[in-house]
Amino acid sequence: MSKSASSTFSDVEDEAIRICQELIRIPSVNYGEGKGDESAVAAYVVASLAEVGIESKIYESAPNRCNVIARISGSDSTRPGLVLHGHIDVVPANAAEWSVDPFGGVIKDGMIWGRGAVDMKNTDAMILAIVRDWARRGYKPPRDIVLAFFADEEAGMTYGSRFMSSKHPEVFAGCTEAISEVGGFSVTVADGKRLYFVEAAQKGIHWMKLTATGRAGHGSMMNEENAITALTEAVAKIGKFQWPQRYTQTVKDLFREVARVTGKAYDEKDLRPLLKEIGSTARMIGATLQNTANPTMLEAGYKANVIPGSASAVIDGRFLPGYEDEMNSTIRSIIGPDIQIETISRDIALEVDFNSPLVEAMKAAILREDPEGIPVPYLMSGGTDNKALSELGIVGYGFSPLRLPADLDFMSLFHGVDERIPVDGIRFGVRVLADFLENV
Repeated sequence: MSKSASSTFSDVEDEAIRICQELIRIPSVNYGEGKGDESAVAAYVVASLAEVGIESKIYESAPNRCNVIARISGSDSTRPGLVLHGHIDVVPANAAEWSVDPFGGVIKDGMIWGRGAVDMKNTDAMILAIVRDWARRGYKPPRDIVLAFFADEEAGMTYGSRFMSSKHPEVFAGCTEAISEVGGFSVTVADGKRLYFVEAAQKGIHWMKLTATGRAGHGSMMNEENAITALTEAVAKIGKFQWPQRYTQTVKDLFREVARVTGKAYDEKDLRPLLKEIGSTARMIGATLQNTANPTMLEAGYKANVIPGSASAVIDGRFLPGYEDEMNSTIRSIIGPDIQIETISRDIALEVDFNSPLVEAMKAAILREDPEGIPVPYLMSGGTDNKALSELGIVGYGFSPLRLPADLDFMSLFHGVDERIPVDGIRFGVRVLADFLENV
């Protein structure tokens, strides 16, 4: 976005805010286990694009599980294309826990409130506002852009990006790079300096079910083969295990910059002391210094005086790029040979090069809007639809820019009660994202 146009660009910012509110007001809740409905929000996206002459198509992977795809021709279609994607599903919200209607999309205290405000209807709204502006003024971006609004990101991507990458890879033909959520947001550190965290790596997922079997019997009798006892001992060992520190290149690059900016010591043998320099973001970043395995579910028994013959638990395992085998073998060694391990879900880890022309364009766009900003790479403890696109050879980053208040606990808002996003953050994001897309 050229500086000369910035005085009139406020209309695009206003539209992004309006669209974000309207998207929040369309519940697109994903309950998991195949129970979700993105049809209404997909129809909204299609209508929003059609209103300015952009043709799009809905790909339904199952009843009401909808993905929207559109292709915008660039000024040089011989160049590799860019996938600009977001997901349109949200996690459930218990209205009784919220101070506002979670699907009201209200603006209060300078924030847009509602389920999906952070994850990730704010970015969906930015994308729509920017491309609608392009269409109105007849602008063509430098390269072809495929817009993808995916279903089911919040429950494994089966009906969304995985369906599209496996069943309809042709829609991404010619694309080599992608950008999406959870990147380009500011983290304020010492002396008010702002780091902009660009996602360049993601942990992998291994959700596993542990099952112990034993001898069923009466609850009043001695039983040294109690399945619940065996299982809970194994689960407690996993929950209390101290995982070794393992630092990927992305993590090293991030903390080297944190140390430089804050004037603190950089000790590659132990980076944990630097976590306190990045405030509340440390909750997520701390999980990227090691593998993690958290017990999340237990199931056993059916009556107070009956010892069951089996008991099971679910473990949410997250492994660093390059450390999947270590995590799996460690868990096996912790629980011993008698507990059965069954994979519920598994997904890859990712780590991409932060030294690329695409990243340079991201940095330049941030710095044009915030000359004192410091773009840095980070490793995400969760995952995004970039995992599915990577199977097509598409290199993906997290870049949905936001300038955030220094005291905002941004990470706690993901899937949290009273989820909300700063209005000024969206305005900043629209300007930076448009600048990036028009200069990449």
